[in-house]
Amino acid sequence: MSKLSISDKSASPRELSRSLQSRHLAMISIGGIIGAGLFVGSSTSIIAAGPAVFISYAITGLLILLVMRMLGEMATSLPQVRSFTEFARAGLGEGAGFVVGWLYWYFWVIVVPVEAIAGAKILQNWLPLSQLQIGLGLMSIMTAVNLMSARSYAEFEFWFASIKVAAIIAFVIIAASYAFGWTAPAGATFANLDKDGGFTPHGWIAVLAAVPTVFFAMTGAEITTVAAAESAQPGRAIAKMTSTVIWRILVFYVLSIFLIVSVIPWSSVRSGESPFTLALNTMHVPWAGTVMSFVILTAVLSCLNSAFYVSSRVLFILAERGDAPQSFVRLNKRRVPVVSVLIGAAAGFLGIFAATEAPQKVFDFLVSSSGALIVFVYMTTAVAQIALRRRRERAQEPQPAITMWLFPYLSYAAIGCMAAVLVAMAFAPGMRKDLWFSCITLTLTALAYVIVWRLRQPRPSASVAQVSAD
Repeated sequence: MSKLSISDKSASPRELSRSLQSRHLAMISIGGIIGAGLFVGSSTSIIAAGPAVFISYAITGLLILLVMRMLGEMATSLPQVRSFTEFARAGLGEGAGFVVGWLYWYFWVIVVPVEAIAGAKILQNWLPLSQLQIGLGLMSIMTAVNLMSARSYAEFEFWFASIKVAAIIAFVIIAASYAFGWTAPAGATFANLDKDGGFTPHGWIAVLAAVPTVFFAMTGAEITTVAAAESAQPGRAIAKMTSTVIWRILVFYVLSIFLIVSVIPWSSVRSGESPFTLALNTMHVPWAGTVMSFVILTAVLSCLNSAFYVSSRVLFILAERGDAPQSFVRLNKRRVPVVSVLIGAAAGFLGIFAATEAPQKVFDFLVSSSGALIVFVYMTTAVAQIALRRRRERAQEPQPAITMWLFPYLSYAAIGCMAAVLVAMAFAPGMRKDLWFSCITLTLTALAYVIVWRLRQPRPSASVAQVSAD
């Protein structure tokens, strides 16, 4: 493995570029946790939990923080590991690395067509083209961007994330001014927190039950651990990300959702419609619908861009470890794994055709089969952190710069909370199908490893076989 300070000029032919800067990684980590799940998907959570929904976001934010802290410890103790999916391999062995890597790749490669279709639906309001035509156009553009260089992806993501961050900051300022009564015609609006059934209209159980939905909306911060492999100092980048992610979650999610349920009655929110748009209209902000449509489109394209990038790099690492065809390791002159990118592009194009031309059940199955995979991946990574920490303590190695708080209690608590998310999915009618289909995906991936493992085992030579027979 090359040193972290190595330059592209001296890099091995199979090493990715080191062209990403700290500003790119900062915005990639922010962009990873701000998507359409916040701007639109939050409507479902608000309806389910009422004004207390921001507590659901705070609980989920704490869980994500614990996962990121564990990643920070592993990244600083194992700086040679270039992707967070590989921590499972380091802590639990080749089988865990194979399964986690392929599950994570599958999760993101399914996101590619999902986000392309979502973007096409938004653009269809502005362009005289069909959803299929727009979707194919978006896929072509993003494929070209990701084939150019890692720097191209990072620059696009930097500006996408900048727009999202600016939009949320502006929303927080406007909504806070209104909620405190500085710009509201009738004074402070915090009374909305206790209207239409009270603070918890469906009870505290509903607040906890909303956590699984919120959990999936808030995942994505770990993308930085993948992108950091193409920066000059991966370990430092990951450590910085894990120490600041909690503040981003608090500001971008918890505070913005708290202000929404303070500005508008929670009962006025409609599923599938952006509560941000509703709040801006209530505050009489000009062009609120158009502005939010643009921000949501930016969030969708950002997620599409990241899904393209992450799926290609994870596939590259799997191939490098011998868990995927070696052709996926080949890089072009800009050190981009071309074949891996094209695999993601093919999945995206096929997904768009399946959703718009083929029976909808095909596409729905693909989406459902990846629904709970991120929980499986996070749980395995948490178990790997415990194993690596125990191993390091037995060897009496020095502690890394970042360590997990209150080890092992908070590590076990994080695993328990994620297990509770899976249990909640099993009892939630709207999420049960995602859980069972995802379990099928997990089982098939584990079986694939068993088959690959058996094929890798050296066969006894003829002489050895003869001796055994004698």
